[in-house]
Amino acid sequence: MATEAFEEIAETFEFLDDWEDRYAHVIEMGREMAPLDDVFKVPATKVDGCASQVWLVPSVEDGVFTFQGASDAMIVSGLIAILHALYNGLPVAEVAAVDARAEFERLGLNDHLSAQRSNGLRAMIERIRSVTS
Repeated sequence: MATEAFEEIAETFEFLDDWEDRYAHVIEMGREMAPLDDVFKVPATKVDGCASQVWLVPSVEDGVFTFQGASDAMIVSGLIAILHALYNGLPVAEVAAVDARAEFERLGLNDHLSAQRSNGLRAMIERIRSVTS
């Protein structure tokens, strides 16, 4: 049940055989994200449970979920970009149905993230889900 944007990422990952190439691609996706205005980098938008600093700013308009995000770590910015592709633009009612862990497994990322990064990813997913529930 992935979005078209996420499916494009999955297709790209199929062509990247080496984990280091995938890692570099994740970082590049983070670099390409629109920057988050510093006015949103406040305690209310900070995601607890991440080793690096992470901010997610969700929005629901006309029943559609969107969010902006940022991190001070390059790889985490890339993970935010992947989450953005996975969730952004979905009807609010569909957000909870997304199995983000399974989708990240499709990309082969679960096996290559440190325990801290995995915990941070889980915290970001929980934050997204809490806004829509």
